[in-house]
Amino acid sequence: MIRLFFATLSFISRLPVPARLVQGLDVEDYVRGIVTFPFVGVVLGGISGGLFMLLQPWCGAPLAALFAVLALALLTGGFHLDGLADTCDGVFSARTRERMLEIMRDSRLGTHGGLALVFVLVAKILVISELSLRGLAMPAAFAAACAAGRGCAVVMMYGHRYAREEGLGNLFIGKVTFTQTVITLAFALLVAVGLEGTRGLTALLITVLAIFLLGRMLKRTLGGQTGDTLGAAIELGELVFLMALL
Repeated sequence: MIRLFFATLSFISRLPVPARLVQGLDVEDYVRGIVTFPFVGVVLGGISGGLFMLLQPWCGAPLAALFAVLALALLTGGFHLDGLADTCDGVFSARTRERMLEIMRDSRLGTHGGLALVFVLVAKILVISELSLRGLAMPAAFAAACAAGRGCAVVMMYGHRYAREEGLGNLFIGKVTFTQTVITLAFALLVAVGLEGTRGLTALLITVLAIFLLGRMLKRTLGGQTGDTLGAAIELGELVFLMALL
């Protein structure tokens, strides 16, 4: 489990991981690492939330929230944000399925993708500021949100097909088993309840439902999921969880 955790951490973040901890792992091992997604979220969210607590006394909640959200983006290399932008550019282009998938491969940022990034980032900053003003411990809230976003993304993998012939998302989509899905969600539940109590439970249930509905909508639109849609699910999952805490 420890090696799977570090393999997943190196896969979906920019945090340095010693090479010896991930050497010798096969593709199947990375698929099994899906169960560690919530714990990777705890690490990323804990770091970002800790930065918020460090900066808040010096610059206030809004600016601290800005730097915390920026830190989270840097920790992931903007990986999930890029997926969100590409997904919105493709889906809201109102083109054919094939053309949507082509647009999502385009490295250029379109209007819909830009609007999505602005909306999600600004919404996170505002919600985090409000949660802080209401007295929530932000390292815990951040960690729970990041765990929920990554854990709930598993519902976009199980029972779905990959929308393209090849790509990074094909590592997980349609490859995750029912047992792995249940374990991943259970770990996300443990983190959410452990850090936020009954409020975390409610927020997680809302997040699971939101991501499930998003997956169904994208399945009808694109014919399946891609790595970009998984990134979008993680970003939106974090935001939904934080908003549900309100």
